[in-house]
Amino acid sequence: MRAPTLKQLQYFLALTETGHFGRAAERCFVSQSAFSNAIQELETALDAQLVDRTNRNVTITATGQEVAVQARLVMHDVEELVDIARGRNEPLTGELRLGVIPTIAPFMLPNVLPKLRRAYPELRLLLVEDQTERVYRRLMDGELDVVLLALPWQLQGVEEMPLFDDAFCLACRDDTIRVDPQNYRFNRLESESILLLEDGHCLREHALAACRIRNTEKVRRFGASSLLTLIEMVDADLGITFLPEMARDSALLRNTRVKLYPMGENSFRKIGLIWRKGSRQSDEFRLLGEFLRANR
Repeated sequence: MRAPTLKQLQYFLALTETGHFGRAAERCFVSQSAFSNAIQELETALDAQLVDRTNRNVTITATGQEVAVQARLVMHDVEELVDIARGRNEPLTGELRLGVIPTIAPFMLPNVLPKLRRAYPELRLLLVEDQTERVYRRLMDGELDVVLLALPWQLQGVEEMPLFDDAFCLACRDDTIRVDPQNYRFNRLESESILLLEDGHCLREHALAACRIRNTEKVRRFGASSLLTLIEMVDADLGITFLPEMARDSALLRNTRVKLYPMGENSFRKIGLIWRKGSRQSDEFRLLGEFLRANR
């Protein structure tokens, strides 16, 4: 069996990302015929069908999807090899692909990113914002280098670096009659008076656990699709919710009547970084974590 070339792997990854031979060829700056030949040569080298072709659609086969995962890791290792050969020894320089969940990004990044750029001007930070399960999957597939998220979460094959605790606050409109925010009692809430994000957002699970919400009748059946929607619903006094302390001075709360009130000491989520176990960049990621901890 012939070994595939790096160019063939690069072309194949472009195809998996675009789902279209023409657009993938344009991305790789080659003609469509040359691109198609390279994909066929890759399939021949691997003795496997990676792509199902029709007149209109391109479908990556199950084998092709597995190959794509390994190809991303190979290309990442090659990038690291080039960095080593060029003598890169300064930390937090070059390209770094950071995943971050949407219940952290709008609250923490506007404050910390300008400081990070000033401290490490040679760092090219690429950001991907998505739900926890998706950024975790992209990390393990080699699409991301490191992820900023809320813990705990069921994770395998990663190293974790807890950074700090982020307390939960009661969030309600300033003139609400649904709750006395100064004397909050869960058992005094009416049915379906708690608004949360929909399933898939870790903030929902963390709020349920940290705020000890066990009576599901208190939680509205349909969750909000985004933080913005959730805050707008609270601003309309459709219910109350629980937001992290880091949201207190965020742009999402400006021009609203939503106020935050402290909860008990044990009501918090833990913010941390994760990366693939055994990564050669572990020391660099820990340095990033220390910076985030000190400049949040």
